[in-house]
Amino acid sequence: MTPLQQRIAGHLQLLYPQLDAMEFAQECLAQFGLAADAPSPTPHRNLWDQSDVAVITYGDSLRSEHEAPLHSLLGFLNTRLQDCISTVHILPFFPYSSDDGFSVMDYTTVNPSLGNWDDIARLSRHFKVMGDLVINHCSSRSLWFENYKQGVEPGAGYFVEASPDTDLSAVVRPRTSPLLREVKTPGGERHLWCTFSHDQLDLDFQNPRVLLEFLKIIRLYLDKGIRWFRLDAVAFLWKTPGTPCINLPETHEVIRLLRLMIEHRAADAVIVTETNIPNRENLTYFGNANEAHLIYNFSLPPLLINTLITGCCKHLKNWLMTMPPAQYGTTYLNFIASHDGIGLRPTEGLLSDWELDTLIGTLQRFGGHLSSRTTPGGATRPYEINISLWDAFRGTAAQGPDQWQFARFLCAAGIMAALEGIPAFYIHSLFATENDDARVEHTGSFRSINRHIWQAEDLESALSSDTHHRQVFDAMRKLLRLRRQQPAFHPNATQYTLHTGEALFSFWRQSIDRHQSLFAVYNISDTPQTFNLSELNLIATDEWVDLISGERFEDPVAQVRLMPYQFLWLSNRHD
Repeated sequence: MTPLQQRIAGHLQLLYPQLDAMEFAQECLAQFGLAADAPSPTPHRNLWDQSDVAVITYGDSLRSEHEAPLHSLLGFLNTRLQDCISTVHILPFFPYSSDDGFSVMDYTTVNPSLGNWDDIARLSRHFKVMGDLVINHCSSRSLWFENYKQGVEPGAGYFVEASPDTDLSAVVRPRTSPLLREVKTPGGERHLWCTFSHDQLDLDFQNPRVLLEFLKIIRLYLDKGIRWFRLDAVAFLWKTPGTPCINLPETHEVIRLLRLMIEHRAADAVIVTETNIPNRENLTYFGNANEAHLIYNFSLPPLLINTLITGCCKHLKNWLMTMPPAQYGTTYLNFIASHDGIGLRPTEGLLSDWELDTLIGTLQRFGGHLSSRTTPGGATRPYEINISLWDAFRGTAAQGPDQWQFARFLCAAGIMAALEGIPAFYIHSLFATENDDARVEHTGSFRSINRHIWQAEDLESALSSDTHHRQVFDAMRKLLRLRRQQPAFHPNATQYTLHTGEALFSFWRQSIDRHQSLFAVYNISDTPQTFNLSELNLIATDEWVDLISGERFEDPVAQVRLMPYQFLWLSNRHD
């Protein structure tokens, strides 16, 4: 009996006490194609450095009449972003029935309208590829569900059944739709659990055969070159009536098991948990450096946007001071925008109801839409705001639209790029794509506002002419190239929050080898701000240069004036 077998069996015993854990461990190893004596990876390894920057994109965010979308994507990334990013997160690229990919019909096939597995493998030879493991639910048009309705395998026991008479009032929901869906089967009428929509049927991980199916799926993804795994909506994975059915101990146990097996098969693999929940709960998905390598920093988008539209960094600063430094081998995935909206649950306990209402109202004035969820008590609460990031920064809460949109937008990117963790930029943020109201009208989904599809020729034209798209894209590329050169921006480099007032947001980063100190100072208001360099306590014998402008600061107590949304990356290393 090898140590790996024993560790796998330990997890399985907690999940499936009715089974022979050692026998099932053998079956899991065989299904995963993993040798029982596979060498263990070194713990607490950082699988990243300051050069790691991710871009988030759909497989068809760029379309061309002349080639498959995944071809167009690779061509664009290689031509325009090769020296700016290291990782590409391709949102679900499988056949699907709804939710722009997150209702998967077949986990083993690339959607032929996008390309094929060869395209994914080709991308993986140029970039680290993150793929979605849509693990909580699958499509009502999947083979598994068709088999369920016929009572045959695979699928007969794959879905979560519940009686409508069961008290499910404690269940936490991200939606307002009914939780259960009525289904006719040969054995009679059944009611199936649907956390997100009635087209997305929750999978029953209390059935060990479901775990085996996903081990087979993960093995395929590894074979095709995927190394980063985004566990979609994983917080909802395990269901126990009478509980909130979110963040349950068994869910964490499944993640620990998957982490163990994946990293033994591919030492460079990375697990990312997507848990759009309050900050304190989100942090638990690090475990003891034995669950997620990366967790999404879900509180950052609403707090950062709130900071820049109010001109006050109080909440962002207070939140940052509460964030624990990630252990080596773990770090944060920082983002401001994604294919989804700006999540509001992560503001719970951070913004007051009045402040949240102000944020929502301001973004609605800028063209955004509000989506809601149902609480366990039956009340309706804000869940997310749907808006493009470019439009979110049109102006301020007090004054409305103004002339500072570009500067405000770049300031937000400059903050995210400098924070502890790995920055992930939604591809439409790189282009400053506007709200796509026509797509919302066409699909009926608020989320479509930030899921524009560019024709490749139109994008090339926009990036080659005098447009705000070109202005933003050029500035973002310059910023990312600069970021990737700074050891102080290693995802695990030291970070301290500084106290420079409510209109200046500031923090200090120091490289792991302590050779570089970098002070990041941002005017997050629409009025000029002045501060004294003595507030930063610079080492007088070092030479300090602003990496953004190239300006040298020889007097360590000089006064500095920052224009609205201007920022400094003040470094003692500038070779």
